[in-house]
Amino acid sequence: MYAHVGDRLVVESPYTGVTRRDGEIVGLHHDDGSPPYDVRWSDTGDVTLVFPGPDAHVDHPGGPEQPSPQVVHAGDAGDIGRRLAAARRRKGLGLEEVARRARMAPQYLAYLETHTADPAFGALVRLADALGTTYVELQGGGTDRPPGRGAALLDPRLSDLDEEECRGLLSTHGVGRLAFTSEHGPEVFPVNYDVMDGAVVFRTAPGSATVSAVDQQVAFEVDRVDDAMSRGWSVLVVGRCRAVTDPERVRRLDEAAHTEPWAGGRRTDWLAVDVERLTGRRITSAAGS
Repeated sequence: MYAHVGDRLVVESPYTGVTRRDGEIVGLHHDDGSPPYDVRWSDTGDVTLVFPGPDAHVDHPGGPEQPSPQVVHAGDAGDIGRRLAAARRRKGLGLEEVARRARMAPQYLAYLETHTADPAFGALVRLADALGTTYVELQGGGTDRPPGRGAALLDPRLSDLDEEECRGLLSTHGVGRLAFTSEHGPEVFPVNYDVMDGAVVFRTAPGSATVSAVDQQVAFEVDRVDDAMSRGWSVLVVGRCRAVTDPERVRRLDEAAHTEPWAGGRRTDWLAVDVERLTGRRITSAAGS
């Protein structure tokens, strides 16, 4: 959100869109026009310092009205907010100290960390400088890089997952990695997978490299890595890979598949990995953050 002196701040009902209150912005606290603002309310004439919430938008006279942001609630932090909070915790800095360094109100920084927001360029630059990082990093730049380049949490905890947790995480389906030994040596391939009847199943093309895994003892790994929070989990399945040849079983798999293979093409053969050993680990903060 950004504004100029003379713009109008409008607060609407999140349910009906009806204006509940409006006023003229008569003072800015940052050169880039980011909150907070001094607002003279039209209903009382009072001037107050305002930190606009998700139910507010700025009306720019003579220009297109800025759309109201999506209504969110405390705790619905967006990616920028999560990166801000993670960078601040990694530095071991309090919210007020970072706000002081970035020349903004602590209440506004707290809002950015806990809501989906689109702070102005200048505000992000100041925050990046205060946190010893870059504007690009706070915006999520470098997504083509492998995950896991961030600094560790201040108090990380590596814990084993029990079988129930592993099965729950595995059953979310998505992309996992199949590891096996081919005639060329060890191979690892990412595949779109599902879980049906307790087995990991995925589609492949006739004659593809993954067909070499049939009748082998293989490993299948799935994980989620949160770079912004320096945490994540991984689940490992070890078992025998087999081809699914029963026509009725193939039909059921075709009908129940959640996604199409990203690689495209005709991938009509189903392979299954029976779960013989299931283990997992999770990295979190011992402090519960």
